[in-house]
Amino acid sequence: MKSVGFLARLGLVLVMAGTLAACSSRTSVESNLGIKGAPDWVNKGSQALNDQNGRLIHGIGSAPNMNDQSLQSSTADDRARTEVARVLNSFMHVVTQDYSASAGNGADQQNSQSVSRQIQNLTDQNVSGARIIARWTDPKTGTLWSLAEFDMKQMKDMVNGAQDMNAGFRDYFNAHADNLFDSMAKGAH
Repeated sequence: MKSVGFLARLGLVLVMAGTLAACSSRTSVESNLGIKGAPDWVNKGSQALNDQNGRLIHGIGSAPNMNDQSLQSSTADDRARTEVARVLNSFMHVVTQDYSASAGNGADQQNSQSVSRQIQNLTDQNVSGARIIARWTDPKTGTLWSLAEFDMKQMKDMVNGAQDMNAGFRDYFNAHADNLFDSMAKGAH
């Protein structure tokens, strides 16, 4: 019986070591909320990242301690996805403004207004594609924190797959989105 307990503990240690090793490959971020014992992603907050894992938007959401764990989880998750939407909207606003500036005025200006409406629809659709990749509960307060991640590859796929998307904007987005995202990500640090 002693060897079964030892093997179980050894297995748990190996799983934890593997988890820590996997986590160490993520971008290291500087803490600014100052919650002691919290993972870096909780303290850093919502942001745009360009790292070895790609061009990502991270949204952080929290929910206070509740009597219903399922409700607390869904609340924190929804708030994290809302943060992804906020960062994504900011990015798309920059892209749309940049496109509008390059399009000039007249018929091109009307096209850019139409593009703005299409972008809002795409952004709303994309938020549902943000996935929850981590959760953490503050042992002192019981507050649950969720981390939602959205890969910009999804946005590119949506823009390229949108049948009614303005062709000029689609071409502009494909040519400039990465550079604009990288500028936004650098500004966040």
